[in-house]
Amino acid sequence: MRALMIGGTGPTGPHIVRGLLERGFEVEMLHSGRNELDEIPDEVVHIHADVYDPTQLETVLTSRTWDLCMASYGRLRTIAKLMSGNVGRFLSIGGLPALRGYMNPWAFEPNGMPVPTRADGPLVQDETLDTKGFRIVRTEEAVLQHQPEATHFRYPFVYGPRQPVPREWLIVRRVLDARPHIVLPDGGLTLHHFGYGENLAHAILMAIDRPEKTLGQIYNAADQEVLTLRAACELIAAGLDHEWEIINMPWELAVPARPLITQPLPTHRVMDVSKMEHDFGYRDKVPPREAIVQAARWLVENPLTKEQEAMLQDPFDYAAEDELIDNWRRAVASMPAVNWTEEPGYGLAYSGPGGRPRTQSTYEE
Repeated sequence: MRALMIGGTGPTGPHIVRGLLERGFEVEMLHSGRNELDEIPDEVVHIHADVYDPTQLETVLTSRTWDLCMASYGRLRTIAKLMSGNVGRFLSIGGLPALRGYMNPWAFEPNGMPVPTRADGPLVQDETLDTKGFRIVRTEEAVLQHQPEATHFRYPFVYGPRQPVPREWLIVRRVLDARPHIVLPDGGLTLHHFGYGENLAHAILMAIDRPEKTLGQIYNAADQEVLTLRAACELIAAGLDHEWEIINMPWELAVPARPLITQPLPTHRVMDVSKMEHDFGYRDKVPPREAIVQAARWLVENPLTKEQEAMLQDPFDYAAEDELIDNWRRAVASMPAVNWTEEPGYGLAYSGPGGRPRTQSTYEE
C-alpha cells in the first residue's frame, strides 16, 4: 500500500507519518523542502514542490496514484480536485473557524458560540460575518464534492512541539522572565478548546483504521478535556517549578491577557468531540494536563524567534503590566464596605465548603 502525506513537518505530521509506516504503508511526503525534520524516518520518500502552486500540484498529483492521501497542508480545494480518481482514500485537515462564531463571537446572540458546538453545528454562511470562516466552509464543500468519501478534520489551535505560534509561549516566557504574577480576565475561567499535536495525529490514525465509520464524515478534532485559561497557567508554572500570583481583573481591564484569549471577547470555544468518540473510539493519548506541561518544557528548550513571537502580538511590556496591577490593587483596596441586611448565600441545595451545614453531626448506616 502506498500513502502520500501532503505536508508532514508540522506539529502532527511526524506522528501521522510514523503511524502510516506502522500500518504497513510505503510513505511519500509532498512538501516544500524548506523544513526537514530528524523525526521523519529515513525510508520516507520526499517530493519537493510548492503545494500552493496549482501547476506544480498538477505535475505531481496527476501522474501517479496512491492508496491513501493525507492532505494536511496546501491548496486543499485544488488537491482534492486533482486527486479525483487518483487515490483510494482521501483524508484532509481544515479548521474550526468553519463553525459560526469561532472567529466572530458576535455572530450569536447572546455573544459566543454554543457550548459545546457540535460537528454539525451552524457554519459560516455569511461572508460579511467572517471572511476566513466563509472560505473554509467553501473548501470543505469542495473537498466533499471532489472526494465524496473523504474524511475531513477541523483542527483547533494546536499545541506541542513544532507549533510555530504557540499560545503557551505567552505563559512560558513570563515564567522564564521570573514574573511574580500574571493578569487573567474573569478569574481565568475562559474555556478554549485546543489539541495536542500527538492527540490530533492519534485521532487521524484511528479514523484511518475505521473506514466503515469515517468515510464521508467531518469531525471536530480536539482534546477531550478543555482546560480553563487559569488551569493552563497554573499547570505550566508548576511544571516549570515557578510560583506566581494570578491577578484577576474584569475583561475590560485585563489588557495584557488579550493575546492569551486570542479573540475580542472572553467567551468560550468548546467543541463537541463525541462524534470522534462514538465513530472510532477516540480517547486522548496524552492527557491534556500532562500535554500542556510537555509543550511548555519543549518551548523552554526551543524558544520562539523574534519573528514568531511577533505573531502573538504580546509586547511583554512588564512596566505597563506592573502599573496596571498597582492601579487595580489600589482601586480594590479603596472600595467602601457594604452593609448587607442579609448577606447572600449559595442556596440551600449547596452543601460544599461554606455552604449549608450538615443536619446531623454523625452519619448512620
